Amino acid sequence: MSILTSPKRRTHSYAVWEITLKCNLACGHCGSRAGDSRVDELSTEEALDLVKQMAEAGIDEITLIGGEAFLRRDWLELARAITDHGMMASMTTGGYGINRRTAERMKEAGLTAVSVSVDGLEATHDKLRGREGSWKRCFDTISFIREAGIYVGANSQINRLSAPEFPLLYETLYEAGIKGWQWSMTVPMGNAADYNEMLLQPAEFLDLFPMLASVAAQAYQDGVHVQPGNNVGYYGPYEAVLRNSGDSRGGFVWQGCQAGMNSLGIEADGAIKGCPSLPTKAYTGGNIRDFTLADIVNNSEELNFNNPSTAEESVEHLWGFCKTCDFAEVCRGGCSWTSHVFFDRRGNNPYCHHRALTLAYEGKRERVRQIQSAEGRPFDNGLFEIIEEDLNAPWPEDDSLHFRGRHIKWPERWNPVRIVNE
Repeated sequence: MSILTSPKRRTHSYAVWEITLKCNLACGHCGSRAGDSRVDELSTEEALDLVKQMAEAGIDEITLIGGEAFLRRDWLELARAITDHGMMASMTTGGYGINRRTAERMKEAGLTAVSVSVDGLEATHDKLRGREGSWKRCFDTISFIREAGIYVGANSQINRLSAPEFPLLYETLYEAGIKGWQWSMTVPMGNAADYNEMLLQPAEFLDLFPMLASVAAQAYQDGVHVQPGNNVGYYGPYEAVLRNSGDSRGGFVWQGCQAGMNSLGIEADGAIKGCPSLPTKAYTGGNIRDFTLADIVNNSEELNFNNPSTAEESVEHLWGFCKTCDFAEVCRGGCSWTSHVFFDRRGNNPYCHHRALTLAYEGKRERVRQIQSAEGRPFDNGLFEIIEEDLNAPWPEDDSLHFRGRHIKWPERWNPVRIVNE
């Protein structure tokens, strides 16, 4: 039986497919360094064959991404092929260049959901996206997608530029009519490795997570589904609120990295990874031009690192704080992508709320500092070190982007303290 359809491995299967690396934006936090097409992207014939292989493997949903997916000429043909094979087709877009007629064609091609990337209020978003006017175009796109009858959501990165605006950003997105909102922490991959001053420091999570819980709780009241990404967490006092879309009564908590178990990442040249965010060099299991999808999924070590045969093997990769953590066996070091892009190896995740709280209780805090630059390739990373210091030590004077709770901008219509305490 294929790993993809094995009851042990998955109850739902999901693929994120970068169909081109070509992009019409120049985002300062882009992990894939999108801009130009890859040298040898899959032909239409090869892409359609891959759609067939994914259907045979048991994939349920495919999200088309880029770069910017609609810059590939046959993107709607691929979307239609996905739906014709009985799979759900969705899309993530930067939202710059979609008009009303394009949205209608997306509906006709069978796209059921579209997520628009919005990374702050207007000035912040346009700065991060590298194109003036991109924020306004995002909200035009949201309107067109809604009018076409497609489920529309948003996705946003959390960093030092966007975090103070997150509650107000939610208000703006809610008023625009989004149904869902996905978050992820900006981490030092690709362009973000070069501009790492924007990255939140682990100690800043002490102020960040109460705010995120407030936003999630308000979204729950408003009927907006919030989905924290795999690198947002873990096991702090707001875990239930965050992991259950703002409902503090929910029972879902982080269960460890699922790369290769219920997800796949596909690059435009046919490279297959267990998660779309993972660095290409370290986690590519094979190329669809050289092997079948079933061969890659079943036999490549890079896609099966999360499928150990014993409980001991499931945590043997842990090191540093994560190796000593009470949640080690279930968490398994949190998001593999996040750990790897900081330290060039997985198993020790500095982006953890429980970790920040534990250290604070001991009178300590952590900062990360880059000691080696990235090489300049798509999905690359540099190298960082952890600095452990006294919780009340003076913050470096040259760190002008230091995030504090008092920087957060709150909407007038809701009381964040009351919501967090509910």
